[in-house]
Amino acid sequence: MNLIEELRWRGMLQDMMPGTEEQLQKEMTTAYIGFDPTAESLHIGSLVPILLLVHLQKAGHKPLALVGGATGMVGDPSFKAEERKMLDDETLRKNVDGIRKQLERFLDFDPAKPNAAEMVNNYDWFQHISFLDFIRDTGKHITVNYMMAKDSVKKRIEGDNGMSFTEFTYQLIQGYDFFHLYTAKNCKLQMGGSDQWGNIVTGTELIRRKAQGQAFAFTCPLIKKADGTKFGKTEQGTVWLDPKRTSPYAFYQFWLRTTDDDAESYIKIFTFMEKEEVDTLIAEHRQDPGKTLLQKRLAQEVTTFIHGEDAYKFAVEASSILYNKNTADLLLSLSEEDLVEVMAGVPQHEVAKAELEAGKDIVSFLAETGIFPSKGEARKTVQGGGVSVNKVKVPGVEMVINTSSLLRDKYILLQKGKNYFLVKAV
Repeated sequence: MNLIEELRWRGMLQDMMPGTEEQLQKEMTTAYIGFDPTAESLHIGSLVPILLLVHLQKAGHKPLALVGGATGMVGDPSFKAEERKMLDDETLRKNVDGIRKQLERFLDFDPAKPNAAEMVNNYDWFQHISFLDFIRDTGKHITVNYMMAKDSVKKRIEGDNGMSFTEFTYQLIQGYDFFHLYTAKNCKLQMGGSDQWGNIVTGTELIRRKAQGQAFAFTCPLIKKADGTKFGKTEQGTVWLDPKRTSPYAFYQFWLRTTDDDAESYIKIFTFMEKEEVDTLIAEHRQDPGKTLLQKRLAQEVTTFIHGEDAYKFAVEASSILYNKNTADLLLSLSEEDLVEVMAGVPQHEVAKAELEAGKDIVSFLAETGIFPSKGEARKTVQGGGVSVNKVKVPGVEMVINTSSLLRDKYILLQKGKNYFLVKAV
């Protein structure tokens, strides 16, 4: 399959300008996608544009990853209800640097290769263009009627909040990015999410009118869950690519918890598995959905791609803490964030930390936290070897619980038979 055929079966192709597929088959083509530097890290909503660039490079073409140091100062109004808060220069530079480092992990930047990836920042060219120069040399090529006709603009203007002139110019600024890359780097293709179609074709129009050239474009559908809700959001918030913001364990669990319908589409979009293997896996999963074959493979592929093999293995091991023996050392190695994630759904009890400073015998501790209804029952179960603290079996009723028993200076994991309880020191 060529690139377009590959993206089409994966469900990663929505709108495409005529001639785009022919251009990609004719020669090595330079193409770009823009990334909005609203944070120091990208999130899983950015995975699709990242994967588009990876697929492009695998197909022999040259990818450009544009980080919007200039457009980040304006804010993309496309299909948003209100204007975004402006970022200061220092925050913007910090965000751009963070995103640059992330993107360099997924694309091949080896300058010895003809299709080596490149990073570009539109602030590098916009900082030298004055407002008067821009409206004189670029603004005159695109009519207000043309810009007003875009759905993303019409919806905002017709809404309650309207649209500022700053946001209105965004379409022209992004269009100029395409024009600049066309003239400076022979970039003939822009890719992006379907909400970017209006901005992208403004770029192709600017190239046609200002440079008498021809450029191309295609977009990917915006990813949603099967129930229509937004992709990439959890009860805890956004799922980030930065392991400091979203731990590899939490990242792994996000994919593991996808529904069957979502997993069938995600396995095509977010992995590099071949069609035959995907079709076989889907068929096997449908025969016995309880084994969650799709979700496990999806979580493995995406976690390994983003965080590496070691992080994936750790996430799998951490997922087994509550079900496997001999995981005490692994439990001790968990960060507080991972510990809370692993223990999600486990009944929780609280104890005053001051009470633990002097120490408390295990029997009293179990009864006073409410894990056992009485000291007598607690003593009997401990003596029978039925209680564990932090995955280590309690040796006898003489054991003392104190602050040294706390995981991350805050938690104690108790096990009574097959049941777990998380005690939090407050």
